[in-house]
Amino acid sequence: MSRKVKWLDQPDAEDFPKAANYLHLLVNDGAVQATVGAWEAAPLTHQKATDLLRASGLPVLDASDPHVAAYLKLIRDGVRLSPILLVRGNLPAGVPLHVAAGYHRVCASYLSNPNADIPVLLADLTL
Repeated sequence: MSRKVKWLDQPDAEDFPKAANYLHLLVNDGAVQATVGAWEAAPLTHQKATDLLRASGLPVLDASDPHVAAYLKLIRDGVRLSPILLVRGNLPAGVPLHVAAGYHRVCASYLSNPNADIPVLLADLTL
């Protein structure tokens, strides 16, 4: 299914607290606050869905996943999706890229067009 995915120019405001909740499971409050601040200051860049999945080591969820199915419907309906919030990995340390907000959107985009560009905000984690 090759379909054009439409994207917003900036993440939804609700994505930042959702990503912060995820990060709180991994790092301390100071690192979470610094990362959210880095996302807010980061330029929007574009990455391929296939590269995001490879760098994160996450599997592609298929349309049987209810969240992915919901995003596939939004894509079919022409609804603009929120950009993805990422935390840069560290290859020498064996730390993968973290998708802090937007994993299901990445999977839906991949299923629609694996080589399409996805807008992302990328932050380095500062401990």
